[in-house]
Amino acid sequence: MGVPYEILEHPADVGFRAYGRTVAELFENAALAMCSLGCAPERIEEREERDIAAQGSDIESLLYAWLAEVLAVADADRLVFHRMAVTLLREPAPGQPGEVRGTAYGETFDRQRHTAGTCVKAVTLHQFFVEPTADGFRAQVFVDV
Repeated sequence: MGVPYEILEHPADVGFRAYGRTVAELFENAALAMCSLGCAPERIEEREERDIAAQGSDIESLLYAWLAEVLAVADADRLVFHRMAVTLLREPAPGQPGEVRGTAYGETFDRQRHTAGTCVKAVTLHQFFVEPTADGFRAQVFVDV
């Protein structure tokens, strides 16, 4: 697999396409892509960790909920994240929601060491999709800035 994600320019918003060999890797890379919009991950140290969990009725709503929870935790604790690790992923089944659990690794934003990027306000459903590819999976996400 090539790059884990690519940033997409849009007239009103910003977005990304994330890739993964597995659904779990796709979720990790999508969260990293979203977090990279706010702060370049190269300068972030893994000093703190936060457990993150989400549920969804289908794979798209599960990814949406995961990203929204990552964003909520980052905003609430003023954290920037360097890496995500999905520790449990149960895909939705008929009549049963899916579940994702993982850990986000990073630190408190420090203006002396980190460069602030785009402030992400929310994940949107605009042109949102998750699909299988020949190499695994791909997702497209746009966020409000």
